[in-house]
Amino acid sequence: MAGLLHLHSTLLPSASALRRRAGAPAPSSSRRRCRVEAKIREIFMPALSSTMTEGKIVSWTAAEGDRLAKGDPVVVVESDKADMDVETFHDGFLAAVLVPAGESAPVGSAIALLAESEEEIPAAQSQAASFSSSGAAASSPPPQETAAQEASAPPPPPPPPAPIAVSAPAPPSPAAQGGARVVASPYAKKLAKDLGVDLFSVTGSGPGGRIVAKDVEAALAAPKKAAPVAAARPDVPLGSTVPFTTMQGTVSKNMVESLAVPTFRVGYTITTDALDQLYKKIKSKGVTMTALLAKATAMALVQHPVVNSSCRDGKSFTYSSSINISVAVAIDGGLITPVLQDADKVDIYSLSRKWKELVDKARAKQLQPHEYNSGTFTLSNLGMFGVDRFDAILPPGTGAIMAVGASQPTVVGTKDGRIGIKNQMQVNVTADHRVIYGADLAAFLQTLSKIIEDPKDLTF
Repeated sequence: MAGLLHLHSTLLPSASALRRRAGAPAPSSSRRRCRVEAKIREIFMPALSSTMTEGKIVSWTAAEGDRLAKGDPVVVVESDKADMDVETFHDGFLAAVLVPAGESAPVGSAIALLAESEEEIPAAQSQAASFSSSGAAASSPPPQETAAQEASAPPPPPPPPAPIAVSAPAPPSPAAQGGARVVASPYAKKLAKDLGVDLFSVTGSGPGGRIVAKDVEAALAAPKKAAPVAAARPDVPLGSTVPFTTMQGTVSKNMVESLAVPTFRVGYTITTDALDQLYKKIKSKGVTMTALLAKATAMALVQHPVVNSSCRDGKSFTYSSSINISVAVAIDGGLITPVLQDADKVDIYSLSRKWKELVDKARAKQLQPHEYNSGTFTLSNLGMFGVDRFDAILPPGTGAIMAVGASQPTVVGTKDGRIGIKNQMQVNVTADHRVIYGADLAAFLQTLSKIIEDPKDLTF
């Protein structure tokens, strides 16, 4: 099933249970620890990527008391780059949720308890209560401090009159939380894409308002409403402080880390008339300009492997055995870099199809780790927005990133001394000066310019 991550350490007996099996003495009672019986398993926060230190619960796909079979999705976890459905590898009952939807937990910490039988659910729930009481005890202030605060606190004002309660049916939970996220199963997202259903207009009937396949089918069958003149999106509350999402936190961390790398920048002007003509000729076959630029870059890197290298330990080069082009993509709530692997070896038509697939998965937050963390060289293209030039920040762990501006008609002097107009674009490369020098980048950009100005080899 697409988008599901198999985590072999998702459900395991606790360390205390393993000690009892081995006959080892139990830990002293002074250590605050919840014992979990052998038939009650902890569900741990999984590590969905090598850089993930904590995860946020997007939604629980099962409710407390639900029977689960091996392979059933239990929870949707937001990692630093994607939302993942996490499966259980055991049969049982979801006895207690320790971390509710919307909250975060460190990798490896318990987020729920799974009981093997229905009779063990009460025991698991009592253990869940001990988890909560342990955390509350750790966060509560000392009694003396509390008493002093109570003594010094002014008397509370009289309470306002209680409003009259009016009962009303509770509406279903919306799947679009704050207009910024759609909580839906991977199959529902695929079905909505195939049927052309806007998930933002669908109300989910699953746990926590999660959209499931039947909701998409019902939305398709429902009578169509007249489209509003302007789409109403929630305004940003001015004056408020909004915490980073997990993805935004990771981007922030990576950008700060990049400041420790000694970088330099080299710009180059490339004439794109021939590339523009090629694009117009093969665009109808599904070829994208992004794929053309990635292919041209990969072909140039074949001749200049040092520009495809990196410095990871500050003491040595790492020459990459593959040419994997990362391309920066802005998505709702962050930035991600899907990777076109072996871009020098894949034909332009397959590369374009792969790029479309990666972008769709990125916007649905369903990229697998190898699809965004295996890049060896990065492209950032703002040309489609009319930006003529800009500098990009080097992602940690790579040697270079190229910023691509818009191709624009430019008055130029020809070789025979005349004045003409050519379409030209500016590219600026930011590189790690520990492994890549100015002459290396100059030679690479000259090769790239020749490939783009005579792009016949791009279609092979």
